[in-house]
Amino acid sequence: MTSATATAHGARSLAGKVALVTGGSRGIGEAIAVRLAADGAAVALTYHSREDRAGQVVQRIEQAGGAGWAVRADGADPEAVWASVAGTVERFGRLDILVNNAGVGVLGPFEGISLADVDRVLHTNVRAPFLAAQAAAGHLPEGGRIISIGSCMAERAAFPGGSLYATSKTALTGLTRTLARELGPRGITVNLVHPGPVDTDMNPADGDSAETQAGLTSLGSYGRPADVAATVAHLAGDGGRYITGASIAVDGGFAA
Repeated sequence: MTSATATAHGARSLAGKVALVTGGSRGIGEAIAVRLAADGAAVALTYHSREDRAGQVVQRIEQAGGAGWAVRADGADPEAVWASVAGTVERFGRLDILVNNAGVGVLGPFEGISLADVDRVLHTNVRAPFLAAQAAAGHLPEGGRIISIGSCMAERAAFPGGSLYATSKTALTGLTRTLARELGPRGITVNLVHPGPVDTDMNPADGDSAETQAGLTSLGSYGRPADVAATVAHLAGDGGRYITGASIAVDGGFAA
């Protein structure tokens, strides 16, 4: 990392901290992992199936002078969720920041959603963040951070077909607020970030529905993964000291 980059990212404001980013092998999760590492944190990241992509993210972090580690963990598997937290602490000696980013989406008419779809989405998008936070809470020190990644679809139902996904992401609002109350006396903050349309390989800015999604924002454009990562980094750093129980939109005005 160059000194200019370090300065731009708060002079490595997270030096000495350890972060775990679930689903950190691509898209928004990758951007968050790389940004937290650039700010000085040692970063563990989970991946589901793309070991090669996860390895590339770790390589990016290490080439910039940081410390990274990738661990396979299916968010639908409770044992894997718990093991990713325990493994992070074992590898780096502590845990200061948990970013619940991993998620899956099943879109389509309400009547066609199967029980298997319901279980997979709720297990990955709701149960896993709950269990990860539960496991992390035993390790987080005063000043610890829990940050979950939601969705603009939890704030605005702009089109049909998102009932299951929106349900799962809306649940994170309740989790965030109650955990903020429960962990606040320990000096741990808990917050939720709601991205809007963001240019990733899962939802590319040149995809079939991109023009429609961009048109639903106030800015008329897609965001970048780095936009979300910047907000997560703020919440993870000193700037987030007095922010807790909050749901913060990084959505270009999608929910305005």
